[in-house]
Amino acid sequence: MMNLIQTYLPNVYQLGLTGDTGWLTAFLSTLYMTVLPFIIGGSVGLLFGLLLVLMGPDGVIENKKLCWIIDKITSIFRAIPFIILVAILAPLTYLLLQTNLGATAALVPLSFATFPFFARQVQVVFSELDRGVIEAAQASGATFWDIVKVYLSEGLPDLIRVSTVTLISLVGETAMAGAIGAGGLGNVAISYGFNNFNMDITFVAALLIVLLIFAIQFIGDLLTRKVSHR
Repeated sequence: MMNLIQTYLPNVYQLGLTGDTGWLTAFLSTLYMTVLPFIIGGSVGLLFGLLLVLMGPDGVIENKKLCWIIDKITSIFRAIPFIILVAILAPLTYLLLQTNLGATAALVPLSFATFPFFARQVQVVFSELDRGVIEAAQASGATFWDIVKVYLSEGLPDLIRVSTVTLISLVGETAMAGAIGAGGLGNVAISYGFNNFNMDITFVAALLIVLLIFAIQFIGDLLTRKVSHR
């Protein structure tokens, strides 16, 4: 197998598997830049999306002013293209991490890009839940946290679906971050492939990104089916 790669994909073979430019290093960097921002930005997005529903019209804790503030914050960050967000957040990134380069530095803009995207999807999921279930919980004397649990449990299948969409979107953004020096498969595809006219490297990097996206979609669909039939 390695002989075939060395013969037909010499540039791919030359990068190696480990080391600073290795394929495994790039793949793990892409995973790192996908999973951590999803955990950080997704947690904030889940909170914002939930609050937008709970504080919105006819919400459990209706608060028009605070809901308006959260909505505008979400809309502003959602409207900024990722590449511009990286530049805007560069001072904050440097303040927090003392660097603007590398996979760790990319976590800040990636997290900020994730939370509004996820928040809007969470808002839609919770807004479309059966109001009768929520009203029944309120009528039975459920506490605020009991109602939050109802939202989360009833919306779980759709939350998994939108989480899958968010993760796939994040993989694309990690590739964009890699193109501007954050590392990962995006960096390999552009810096070592496209810029040096090594199209075999660009092709393999793109193939690995596609396989990662397919894996995320498969796992997301599997989990969705599992919780939908519990």
